[in-house]
Amino acid sequence: MKTIEGGLEALDNVVGTIVDALPHGGVVVLQGDLASGKTTLTQAMARFMGIDEAVTSPTFSLQQRYGERLYHYDLYNHGIEHFLALGLLEALEAEGYHFVEWGDETLLDLLEATGLPHLRVEIEKSAPDARRYKVYHA
Repeated sequence: MKTIEGGLEALDNVVGTIVDALPHGGVVVLQGDLASGKTTLTQAMARFMGIDEAVTSPTFSLQQRYGERLYHYDLYNHGIEHFLALGLLEALEAEGYHFVEWGDETLLDLLEATGLPHLRVEIEKSAPDARRYKVYHA
């Protein structure tokens, strides 16, 4: 596990850690309270990848794609069962980075069983304008 702490300037370091761990892409399971910065981290990844599109939380759409290689999912309203019923586990095999907000242990177990490259990022507020990112490698 690697811990990174700071304000918005820490996001580049977190993105770098993700890219170092998953150089060819993979699944990034984002865990944290509401408004902890899950979508903000996905926005930082989009900037790193040179994507100019507005990145917003896919809370109601479940999945969004940005550019050719960045996918963003939100399981908050629908849960893992709905995600699986729609066949989206197979979507995680597409080339690129797949950021999944509100992924849980069930998803992590499935990723482990399928052998898909993945990691988990826990985000917690450490101060009003700072976050603590814990990056766990699979």
